[in-house]
Amino acid sequence: MRETPTWRIPVGVLALCAVLLVYGILIARYVHPVIADWHALLQLPVYVVLGIVWIFPLKRYLAWMETGRWG
Repeated sequence: MRETPTWRIPVGVLALCAVLLVYGILIARYVHPVIADWHALLQLPVYVVLGIVWIFPLKRYLAWMETGRWG
């Protein structure tokens, strides 16, 4: 457990929020018009995959926030 606070955690949380906002805007701007006419049950797996994809690089990012190393 860390005894002193580090700048990486608040900066990392703010950066993560900013990146997720940009990701959401990109999805709404470019993916939604393509699949808007599809049936809702066909849209569902697309949005589920896109909602999960951003989690994959999160482990290394959270490790950096805690330790300062990428990995």
